[in-house]
Amino acid sequence: MHRKLCLSPSRRYFTSEMPSVRSHRDAGTDGFRSMNRARPRAVAALCAFALLCACSKPEAEKQRPAPQVKVMTVAPATIPYNVSFVAQTESSRQVDVVARVSGFLDRIAYQEGDMVQESQVMFQLDQKPFQAQVDAAKGELLSQQARFKTATANLKRIRPLAQKDALSQADLDRAQGEFDAAKSAVFAANAKLRENELNLSYTTIRAPVTGVASRSLQRQGVYINALSDMARLTYVAAIDPIWVNFNVSQNQMAQLRNLIGKGQVQEPGDHVLKVSLTLSEGNVYPETGEINFAEPNFSPDTGSFLVRAVIPNPERALRPGMFVTAKLQGYVRPNAIVVPQLAVQQGANGHLVYVIKADNTAEIRPVVVGDYYGDKDIIIDEGLKAGDRVVTEGMLKVVPGAPVQIAPEQQGDAEKKAPAKPKRKQSGP
Repeated sequence: MHRKLCLSPSRRYFTSEMPSVRSHRDAGTDGFRSMNRARPRAVAALCAFALLCACSKPEAEKQRPAPQVKVMTVAPATIPYNVSFVAQTESSRQVDVVARVSGFLDRIAYQEGDMVQESQVMFQLDQKPFQAQVDAAKGELLSQQARFKTATANLKRIRPLAQKDALSQADLDRAQGEFDAAKSAVFAANAKLRENELNLSYTTIRAPVTGVASRSLQRQGVYINALSDMARLTYVAAIDPIWVNFNVSQNQMAQLRNLIGKGQVQEPGDHVLKVSLTLSEGNVYPETGEINFAEPNFSPDTGSFLVRAVIPNPERALRPGMFVTAKLQGYVRPNAIVVPQLAVQQGANGHLVYVIKADNTAEIRPVVVGDYYGDKDIIIDEGLKAGDRVVTEGMLKVVPGAPVQIAPEQQGDAEKKAPAKPKRKQSGP
């Protein structure tokens, strides 16, 4: 390989005559020159992209508008304090129909399961033996009446003669004895006749009360023994009015007295508590009644005492043994604060609501909730006062401390704020 040393005023370098080395070096030099030519193009492209982005970005970002919410202004009001209990209906007068005399059952004279009226014929026993006893008693009575008549006449003849000493005192005493014996015999015969007539009347068994008659426990043609269990034929249950029974626990009584002592609940002025019913399907029974009995003692087994109400049942919609919800009406809550249930949120430390201050900024307010009121409202025991504005819609958009816009009140909102009928209560009689 031949090398030539080249000298120049500025630098020294070796040159090689090898074609391969020269070609690589020349290629590297050409690539470097190509990169130097491409760099201005990349810089220009980057500047154009930055300018395009700068042109697409708004000059100043617009500020987000305050969220719009609906609020209600707290206004305390007097509302009913209705307490609910699980109750069961009972017949106001359920009477067993029992045979008083023995005999063959000739006829079942009522439709099982239907309403029967008081004194309506339900069963008929064979009357022939009892009619014969009545006839025999009548004959005995006639015989004793004839004897009495003779004794009376005999005494009338002997008494004046004995007074004139025409007959002895013994004859007078004998006549007087026969008269007294005949008189008592008539009395006994008359009583025997009435007894037999009464037994004859017992063969016709009538409904003791107006009500629903159960099925017959005996069939037609059977012999009924009045001294055995067969004497019970059926029963009749009076259902108008009907009784409703429920139990009040000791804790419920204590809680109610505590609320009354604090002034949160007031008793009715006439001390009369009404009772309304809600049926199992959720329908409200149209009739209301009153409490007519309360057990004086607590049960040692359950720690509660029985309370009974009497309810009119003219349409016979209620039957004994039904489970219903009984609501006591008469107590009231003065100055109660009621808000929609959706306005109350559940936080880590309890319940809270959003309250809008005078400057239209929102704040979180912890509250203590009470019983439900109606289907959509709830009572606030602590945390709110008259005039507070509570957010009822749009809570998810509210930021504590940030301003909000109050939505205009629409038609019908005022009606929604009106107190609703109470839905259920959790404590107290």
